[in-house]
Amino acid sequence: MSGSLVSPATRRRVRDLATPIARGLGRLGLTPNALTVVGFLGTCVAAFAAAGQAWAVAGVLVLAFGIFDLFDGSLARATGRVSRFGAFLDSTLDRAGEAVVYIGIVAGCLAIDHPLGAVSAAAAMASAFMVSYTRAKAESLGFAPAAGMANVGLAPREVRVVIVAIGLLAAAASSLDALAGALILITVLASLTTVQRILHVRAQAKEG
Repeated sequence: MSGSLVSPATRRRVRDLATPIARGLGRLGLTPNALTVVGFLGTCVAAFAAAGQAWAVAGVLVLAFGIFDLFDGSLARATGRVSRFGAFLDSTLDRAGEAVVYIGIVAGCLAIDHPLGAVSAAAAMASAFMVSYTRAKAESLGFAPAAGMANVGLAPREVRVVIVAIGLLAAAASSLDALAGALILITVLASLTTVQRILHVRAQAKEG
């Protein structure tokens, strides 16, 4: 029950591609923690764009800063500056950034009287946070495979980021119903991911 839409091998390849760019940003004087904060602020801009119904801008920014999120960890590993605080800050601002995007979508949909989009965004946010919570709680209790709980479940954060970005771009190109559909897909996949992680932990508990 641990299959993910993003395999560990894919994660490694993406990290390898991100490392040269991260090193370049480091040569500009940016630290891993500074990159984390910049990524969060960029996501906040995406949320404001969504709140103003600039769906295409929001979609591009969500995708761009979703990719940007790779660079803080890559820079930390490449420069030997990995720290527990850096990992904590990255995880915390990832959750906060995802939340503000959904809140922006809720605000944008309510402003133009599209309740389905608003409710779908709220549901997607709730289900996404359950994915994050199950990972954090499982790892705090020692229930984690060698590669980490990030590899358990269909829809980790990077999958959700891509889906919401596509939904925002589709909203600009066609209608808000396309965005609502993407948010409903996130809700379903994230809920399944939560179940997968619960079953994974249950299996590990039995083995222990």
